[in-house]
Amino acid sequence: MPTDVVMPQMGESIFEGTITKWLKKTGDKVQRDEPLFEISTDKVDAEIPAPASGVLQEIKVSEGNTVQVNTVVGVIGDGSGASASAPAKAAAPPSAAPAPSQKPAPAAPSESTASASADEQDSDVRSSPLVRKLAREHNVDLAQVSGSGTGGRVTKQDVLDFVEQRSAAPAPSASVARASVQSAPVAASSPRQAPASPSAVPGDLVPMSQMRKIIAQRMIESRRTSAHVHAMFEVDMTRIVNLRNKLKSGFEKRHGARLTFMPFFVRAAIIAVQQFPIVNSSLEGDSIRYHQHVNAGIAVALDWGLIVPVLKSADELNFLGLQRGITDLGERARTKKLMPNDVEGSTFTITNPGQFGAVFGLPIINQPNAAIMGVGGITKQPLVITDKDGADSIAIRSVVHLTLGYDHRIIDGAIADQFMAVVKKALENWSEEVG
Repeated sequence: MPTDVVMPQMGESIFEGTITKWLKKTGDKVQRDEPLFEISTDKVDAEIPAPASGVLQEIKVSEGNTVQVNTVVGVIGDGSGASASAPAKAAAPPSAAPAPSQKPAPAAPSESTASASADEQDSDVRSSPLVRKLAREHNVDLAQVSGSGTGGRVTKQDVLDFVEQRSAAPAPSASVARASVQSAPVAASSPRQAPASPSAVPGDLVPMSQMRKIIAQRMIESRRTSAHVHAMFEVDMTRIVNLRNKLKSGFEKRHGARLTFMPFFVRAAIIAVQQFPIVNSSLEGDSIRYHQHVNAGIAVALDWGLIVPVLKSADELNFLGLQRGITDLGERARTKKLMPNDVEGSTFTITNPGQFGAVFGLPIINQPNAAIMGVGGITKQPLVITDKDGADSIAIRSVVHLTLGYDHRIIDGAIADQFMAVVKKALENWSEEVG
């Protein structure tokens, strides 16, 4: 009995996904729970397992196409092998069978998900948060848009079609007006527009990946939303570097996890947040939301982009819990095992460009957070050291530069600097048990 392969719903607020890669070809044998294809949503990229064992009999939705959840994207046969799929292929041309398998492709172009985000907007119209955000960006009243989705739901394509029709309507009158008032200048200027085409520059034109499109949209949105200001502090990490070098071998043997520097930075930030909770807040209209817990977003660089999984209630974890949580999120991000809940709800973010050698960075705030801390590379430098008697000396120390990017609408410079001073003190005078 054939088994339908459907686009899964990866979260309550997710109503569609883009197939980025099929891991099997038509005719290939598959095992139940074996990775079958990869999808991309506005939350995560994930591998989707096969719902049954057998032979991939048909691929209904090709790579790069976006479909709504529960749409049948493929069919797994009963496992009779390639001989079962071969006749199906041979019979396809005379019966024109490929037509229905190709219909989902034009139904929802992959570009339609690129400019969407997960921000909520009050509306009684049946639509996803992504669609409502897109409508808000284009000043579209969803009540005026006819929904073509299930149950009358308004889809992204409905909004894009509405915008295109609206923008196309005034075009003729505008061109007629210009032609009547400035017929000669228009005629003279029209040939000059041709050289402006970027195609004259040699090189390869490569489409952006789904994740890249989402990152681009969110970064621009964050810069437009928050009043970005940055403060940088130099921190002597010698005590922690020596402690890690001493304990890392035994730590991994006892706990099965590598001892990294990230939990030190997360713990220091939590200590500072407890004194300056405004840094762990977010703006909601004309009010400030002070979050009860520190949900630490840990930026993870992937070969295909960047993602920020969230360590929930990090303030309730001890050092070992922080290390295990950070390691788990990083591994699942790199193997595409994250779920939408794993990347939602951050209240403060930490990013680590220093792992690639950067001295420091000026990170963009991860919305709707009020702040993000960037960690530079740890390097040895000569520093002036003052002893308890006030005598100065020069010594080689392990130094890191930490940058706090903060939203000046909520956080004043004095608070940001005091926050970072607490982070610096916690790291330079580390005394907590590592485990």
